[in-house]
Amino acid sequence: MRGSSSAVTTTLMLPVRVIMLPSLLSEDDVSNRSVVVFDVLRATTTIAAAISAGANEVRVFASLDEARDASRAFGGSKLLAGEHECLPPADFDLGNSPGDYRAERVADRTIFMSTTNGTRVLHAARRAAALFTGASVNAHATARALIDEKRPVTLLCAGTRGQIALEDLQGCGIVIDELGLENVLLENDSAQVALAMALSDAGNDRFFVSAGGRNIRAVNLQADISYAMHRNLLDIAVRVQDRDGVLVATQNARYA
Repeated sequence: MRGSSSAVTTTLMLPVRVIMLPSLLSEDDVSNRSVVVFDVLRATTTIAAAISAGANEVRVFASLDEARDASRAFGGSKLLAGEHECLPPADFDLGNSPGDYRAERVADRTIFMSTTNGTRVLHAARRAAALFTGASVNAHATARALIDEKRPVTLLCAGTRGQIALEDLQGCGIVIDELGLENVLLENDSAQVALAMALSDAGNDRFFVSAGGRNIRAVNLQADISYAMHRNLLDIAVRVQDRDGVLVATQNARYA
């Protein structure tokens, strides 16, 4: 669903903080909080695209070898997906390009995924009371899910090679905007910065000039950036749960 910034209506004031890098994440940022991980270029955008296209679930792994091993041991209909240095390994079925996750390719399949940043950061946040993936493409649905949880919120940026990623920070700001300023209490200056970025760049043009965007353009995958720039393209919130040590992303049950 393409949409404008029509904020969720609620009488609940949600405390919201933004953590710009995984290295800055503390136990206090995850304990008894809803955490949303942003790797806008591209893992969390791609996971949303896969679930929206009908994938049964996306199982996320911290390394390519872990994803390979889990995929080999799985007897059902599956796809091995991910990237290294922006491109899919030779033995993988799919890379990390959201536009490739079409229904005819992924519907009714289990996807085993590992990426350079996003899937690793999901593992770092796995102790959260509720864990979601976030992106511009599903910002409104993610805001809806956070309201339903009624917990303080941590928006966690994956970053790029240990550095702050503009697109992740802006994605956080877009979700804050979708929550509605009247509904949130911004807990730190990083949240203020994220919101200011989102409000000053309605077209998400920064996605093309960020370090992550330059890396993707260098391998001629500009279409991935164009996809990730869309706001509220997908009406789906993605929840990540720990199932016996495996992180599994599925459509948030309330909206399934």
